[in-house]
Amino acid sequence: MADQLHVELVAADRTVWSGEATQVSARTVEGDLGVLRGHTPLLSLLSPSLVEITPAGGGAKVYGAVDGGFISVANDRVSILSEHVALGEEIDAAQARLDLESAQAEAGASADYDPAVRLAQARLDAAVKAS
Repeated sequence: MADQLHVELVAADRTVWSGEATQVSARTVEGDLGVLRGHTPLLSLLSPSLVEITPAGGGAKVYGAVDGGFISVANDRVSILSEHVALGEEIDAAQARLDLESAQAEAGASADYDPAVRLAQARLDAAVKAS
């Protein structure tokens, strides 16, 4: 227990995942973030991206796609709050691949910076990694 974090992954309409974990990875507007026990307190904006949670006790990693939101870290507690969160096992990978292709085509040359493309990529990544 000494190396654990209490993590809550919350969408506007539900608590998506809550429990003890050894590590959390997310992407903020300032860059990628990895959180372990003893992390400095912070509050940051999330980019549309993949969130990875490594549960304590060796369970399967939790992969979620968030459409932005906030991450708060304090006293070995991590709260990830987003309007919409989808766990990898809830996402159809084939549909996510089609959604990504569509978002990339619509964004054109700015696809690397487009939030819709980033969210579609996160959804595909979550689905693939969870399978």
